[in-house]
Amino acid sequence: MKEKIIRINRTLFELETGILIFGAVCQLFAFLTKDKAGYSLGLWLGILTAAVSAFHMWWSLDRALDFPEKEAVKSLSTHNILRYGFITAVLMLIAVSGRADPLAAFLGIMGLKASAYMHFITQKVSKKIYGEEDILRPAEEPVDGQKV
Repeated sequence: MKEKIIRINRTLFELETGILIFGAVCQLFAFLTKDKAGYSLGLWLGILTAAVSAFHMWWSLDRALDFPEKEAVKSLSTHNILRYGFITAVLMLIAVSGRADPLAAFLGIMGLKASAYMHFITQKVSKKIYGEEDILRPAEEPVDGQKV
């Protein structure tokens, strides 16, 4: 039986990198809180939730591209609802448990948004790892009289 290898694309790698950088920066502020352990646990649970959500977003978008338009819209809507339900469930479990700070968890989840705004930073990290090449290469231009 052949194993299917999932390879994340460069944009997802950059988004996940940004989420981790955001988490590390937010962790520096743990010394300002009374409950350092609760803040840290909440923050990193939020960061983990953001990372899982980013992967799910990429996966559902990648999958929907293979569907006809109406099915793609339905699939994306379903997966958006599932993702928001997952985030809500995580926040509710954290709030009910009392072990972690729910506001710190929310801050960690916002790492998904912050990472999108840090694209210019994470792109530099990505270029050091992947190099300067573009992942999506433009189609070759047709030579006179040839069809592509």
